[in-house]
Amino acid sequence: MGERAAPVLALMVNACVWGLSWWPFRALQAHGVHALWSTAVIYLAAFAVFILVRPAALPELLRTPGLWLLAGAAGLTNVGFNWAVTIGDVVRIVLLFYLMPAWSVLLAWALLGERPSAAGLGRLLLALAGVAAVLDTGGVGLPWPRALAEWLALGAGFCFALTNVLLRKLSQVTAGSRVLAMFGGGMLMAGGVALAGGLQGAIAPLPRLDGAGWAIALLLAGGFLLANLCLQYGASRLPAHTTALVMLSEVVFASLSSVALGAAELTARTLAGGALILAAAAWSAWPRQERPYSAQ
Repeated sequence: MGERAAPVLALMVNACVWGLSWWPFRALQAHGVHALWSTAVIYLAAFAVFILVRPAALPELLRTPGLWLLAGAAGLTNVGFNWAVTIGDVVRIVLLFYLMPAWSVLLAWALLGERPSAAGLGRLLLALAGVAAVLDTGGVGLPWPRALAEWLALGAGFCFALTNVLLRKLSQVTAGSRVLAMFGGGMLMAGGVALAGGLQGAIAPLPRLDGAGWAIALLLAGGFLLANLCLQYGASRLPAHTTALVMLSEVVFASLSSVALGAAELTARTLAGGALILAAAAWSAWPRQERPYSAQ
């Protein structure tokens, strides 16, 4: 137990940083910095520092097309999630993002040829039932997303699931180049969407920050750096299913903080749907030995 305590604590710190990240993004938004610009600048700094530390990763990234797809998926994950938590109900956004176990079943089938087991199909249906409950407003018609933030959260969860599948598919590529691809993707995709939105007049250009704005930006950058270090330390010392289960605590940190600060509202439907989504996520992370699904 003692040997597991430090890695579990490290993963909890990672989950806490991501669960609370909505606040500095919203604080920077109040200073006129859109979440996409914040994301682009943070990942630009991370990309530059990582190249200085691991210069050999850049040539491998440039000559491996699969890493470009990884960069796009990881970048769009950040675009969707970071933008969504600044404009939507944080609890609903985080829960919709955690539909990723359902996406993973479908993507692993399509990209890796892994036919879903009966349990995998069960998790898919459980997660979809949870999403339907979260999106249901009691009105007439199907429970579709009704706001940009909800579409962004669903898209971010899909892209995160795609990121995880691609990481498995690119397991023969060095870890350094995969990390660099993810940093580069966050920089390019967030910056590209922010620039395109600026040209359309939908996103304000990057402003000059005052002292308080710089303090928040440095806090966010430092938090993400700490989170990444904690993730590398914890995930390398614990089984994958344990890592996934501990990371579900991000939902708790995001929910408690956002409700306490008035950035989210808990309803009976949200609680019921969230319970189903988290049950599906926990089920997918639980150690198991499954027989392949067969239609016979």
